[in-house]
Amino acid sequence: MTNLSSDKIKQILIRSTNWVGDAIITTPTIRAVRKNFSEAKISLLAKPWVAPIFYNNPYIDNILIYDAAGKHKGLSGILRLSKELRKEKFDLAILFQNAFEAVLIAVLAEIPNRLGYNADARSLLLTHCIRLTPALKRVHQIDYYLGILEGASLKSDGRHPTLVVTDKERKHAKAILSKHGITGKHRLIGINPGAVFGSAKRWFPERYAALSVKLQEYSGAEIAIFGGPGEKALGQYVSELTGSRCVNFCGKTSLREAVALIERCQLFITNDSGLMHVAAALDTPLIAIFGSTDHITTSPGGSRSQIIRTPVPCSPCLKPDCPIDHRCMKNITVEMVYDVAVKSIIL
Repeated sequence: MTNLSSDKIKQILIRSTNWVGDAIITTPTIRAVRKNFSEAKISLLAKPWVAPIFYNNPYIDNILIYDAAGKHKGLSGILRLSKELRKEKFDLAILFQNAFEAVLIAVLAEIPNRLGYNADARSLLLTHCIRLTPALKRVHQIDYYLGILEGASLKSDGRHPTLVVTDKERKHAKAILSKHGITGKHRLIGINPGAVFGSAKRWFPERYAALSVKLQEYSGAEIAIFGGPGEKALGQYVSELTGSRCVNFCGKTSLREAVALIERCQLFITNDSGLMHVAAALDTPLIAIFGSTDHITTSPGGSRSQIIRTPVPCSPCLKPDCPIDHRCMKNITVEMVYDVAVKSIIL
């Protein structure tokens, strides 16, 4: 493996991961890329739904969209995308995504240096192939992605995620809240009862509602429920159980609007999810409820984040739906989460 000399690398393409949480987790590595190649132009290739996470990132010069459902669909679309990338004359591709497709596109785009893990039978197409050891699969994902650079003798630059909210976005969030009668004088607690991948990651909506009522009584805060388009009904259900002073934002905001609204929260309570990592990156006080997933590898990276979990023999199972009795979540009571909120988080 030849060294990647910064004076020879002028154009860099980073292939993003495809999920919001994973994207945030990669931002310390993006910052490290900038540290190692301070004079290079850094472009990032991302799917449309995850690209907004990288808006305003000071370490990225350009965001390119991989429209796999549209103009880049299928083999002809991959060839079209590769042709578009070829025009940019990239010197180095850094592949966060482990799929064979990622390195194939880099090859077809004629990018001479291709750095990534030796996953998905793509070792021969990588010029800088980093061995994916069993140990790397058990570290936090922030360190997992930093391992790509470290395997190529490149320096890291800290572990805290980067997520930037602009003043314009804050003003817009203020206007959204104002429509619901929430002003700067109100305390705001964010609740995220959903999670993609399956029900096993979700604490029970009835408990989120009961917790919301208790926290309202304690702090006088307004409750904002967050989630994606597929979680509208879930958000409505929690909102109805909670009662007054509760706004359901599930499926009603863009990703960037959700980011700005989460920054406004005094506390954010969530399952293991993409929005959990959003709150962590913003240093919003955060309580993350873990059950089926691995807190060692995917815990929130923020300095004001706390985890609640109850160790059971079958966790982490990493399954989308619990095949038995969901004991990892049943053992987490409303009182447990409430106590952490009122004792450890300043409302």
